[in-house]
Amino acid sequence: MDVLAPHRYAYHPPISTTKTLRAGVVGVGWAGIQHAEAYAKLPGVELAGIAGLEEPVRRELADRLGVERHVGDWAELFADESLDVVSVAVPTFLHAPITIAALERGLHVLCEKPIARTPSEAASMVDAAERADRVLDVAFNHRQRGDIQTLRRVVEDGRLGQVYYAKAWWLRRTGIPTLGSWFTNREQAGGGPLLDIGIHVLDYALFLLGQPRVTTVSASTYDLLATGGFGDAEVSDKTGGAGGFDVEDLATAFLRLDDGGTLLVEASWAAHRTAGDEFGITLFGTEGGADLRVVDMEAIGTLKVFSDVAGVAAVTELHPRAGTGHDAVVAQFLETVRAGRGGEGVAAAGLASIVDACYRSAEARREIALTSA
Repeated sequence: MDVLAPHRYAYHPPISTTKTLRAGVVGVGWAGIQHAEAYAKLPGVELAGIAGLEEPVRRELADRLGVERHVGDWAELFADESLDVVSVAVPTFLHAPITIAALERGLHVLCEKPIARTPSEAASMVDAAERADRVLDVAFNHRQRGDIQTLRRVVEDGRLGQVYYAKAWWLRRTGIPTLGSWFTNREQAGGGPLLDIGIHVLDYALFLLGQPRVTTVSASTYDLLATGGFGDAEVSDKTGGAGGFDVEDLATAFLRLDDGGTLLVEASWAAHRTAGDEFGITLFGTEGGADLRVVDMEAIGTLKVFSDVAGVAAVTELHPRAGTGHDAVVAQFLETVRAGRGGEGVAAAGLASIVDACYRSAEARREIALTSA
């Protein structure tokens, strides 16, 4: 299938709003815990089971959320025929096999980002969802932030006019998720910060720009700091992997869009820059501009809108409410399941193709064109 083609939706029968959906979660790392806690607090759904290899963490989570069934093997969890939906929050190399097994079992799936290591894996997951007539959704929680949602309304209201250029980033000085873990192994992770945190940047940037199609990419990647031992996160306990580092520690990509605009994306795990963690976006439009900066994962970033009033520069600082992150992601997933609509699997696969083109561009040192049916 062409994952860059317009979205295709598999329509399954709607589910009554009075039916309590039974949910499972595979994975008990940070992301898996977010999914589990969301299911446990949302109405109309029961967290019925948890699967994860880390037995002490799994047991503590199950006890805290009142979940009787918790197992080490995801296949054992899927044997519960009463399950309706499942979240897959495991290392990236396991996304495709576990998601496909869940879809073939008849479950609706919410998979953590990135959807997969490669476009071919992503396509196999989307195909499995279409064959099974089940929802495949992917968790992009950053677009659920209150500041991102507010900025989207600013763009939609026309306050910036035509947005023709954007710069978006997620940069860390020392943010490698444990040197030698599965995160730093290309075979298991699929890539470095561009695929790990840069995929969030791509998602919220294209969301803010109205989902234009990316036509070409020109990218560069670097591993000059991490291979010298610089950049390991101060607090990180990721496991697995082969003990090495064969991904990038910084990536930059210039994307041309089909509406004539351009987007610059930067992502780093290691860089000689200010300490801490920062992501954001700057938008340039014909009638105004905007800048959003989020430091150290603060709930609400600094959001400014720039305009011109009678020839005088004006700056307006907005104060959005905090978003609800994974709670909103899980709630939208359940709403999609109940409504009989398809999920965002195709869109997420499209992002995987963009990242793949960036990696190919960096390797070949030339611009890469993306095609669409």
